[in-house]
Amino acid sequence: MTFVFPQRGLIAVCLLFSGLADSVHGQNSQPKLQETTINSSLNGTPQGVRFYRPQASEPRPLLVLLHTWSGDYRQDRSDWLQEAVDREWFYIQPDFRGPNNRPEACGSELARQDVIDALDWALKEFDVDHTRVYLAGVSGGGHMTMLMSGYAPNRFSAASAWVGISDLKAWYEFHAPDGKPAKYAQMISNSCGGAPGTSADVDTQYVSRSPLTVLARATELPLDLNAGINDGHSGSVPISHTLLAYNAVVVARGETPIASTTIDELTKRRRVPANESSEVVDETYEREIHFRRQSGPTRVTIFEGGHEARPHAACEWLAKQQRKVVTP
Repeated sequence: MTFVFPQRGLIAVCLLFSGLADSVHGQNSQPKLQETTINSSLNGTPQGVRFYRPQASEPRPLLVLLHTWSGDYRQDRSDWLQEAVDREWFYIQPDFRGPNNRPEACGSELARQDVIDALDWALKEFDVDHTRVYLAGVSGGGHMTMLMSGYAPNRFSAASAWVGISDLKAWYEFHAPDGKPAKYAQMISNSCGGAPGTSADVDTQYVSRSPLTVLARATELPLDLNAGINDGHSGSVPISHTLLAYNAVVVARGETPIASTTIDELTKRRRVPANESSEVVDETYEREIHFRRQSGPTRVTIFEGGHEARPHAACEWLAKQQRKVVTP
């Protein structure tokens, strides 16, 4: 049997295929996303959402995919959509105030509520399996995935965050060498009202919009945290953001965090300490796994790569998670 993978323009010859829709990879042709608007329950501002509705005769999982730092709901996320289509999952790409360059965006209360409003709309509109409501995002979407995991952990069955920002102050400083703010530092400043230390009110904004502040609430949520080991060198987000996010959950659970020396070795030198060597093989990543830790339902993975995601690996992991969510 021959399958066509439209995203890569490749043809694979498969001699044997078995299993349910949740385990296939690139099987089905990709439909055009539909679009609607949802009025914010906080201030009535319309927020766009694009969605895919499979022809299903029974309740199906829902994947909520969050847009990146400089993007909005109109982003082309064909790689993630393909995973949902192949699995016959409901799929939404909500807007949450667009690019992170103004106070209303960047993890604000308004932006967080936009995600919840879109989720509530989908739960009413679609025949969703309420034990399989999944959240995912990359980069700025990884930031928002971690933030929502802390602010609303009971609204999702599981979450998968990739190369996300967990500490806005630290990320500002990374992008403001010698005190000169570059693009991302300027965007953070525009969102939070100034540079860190400008005023107590500004610092409060940095804190409330940073996942590290609230991830202690996510101890029961199946949470998958990922980063490519070269990010921060060839990419824009040092992997310490992902490793420290993991620690925030683990410490709240009363378990042993990743040592600071290990975080430094991985982040600065892209090297796994000898006492932390891991021989994990995870074929879903299609990449070498340099480091993995798991504590309860929380997992962190550092893989060979940069500022990127592995949508197939994310959805394979999500598909194994099942937990009833709180509904409105």
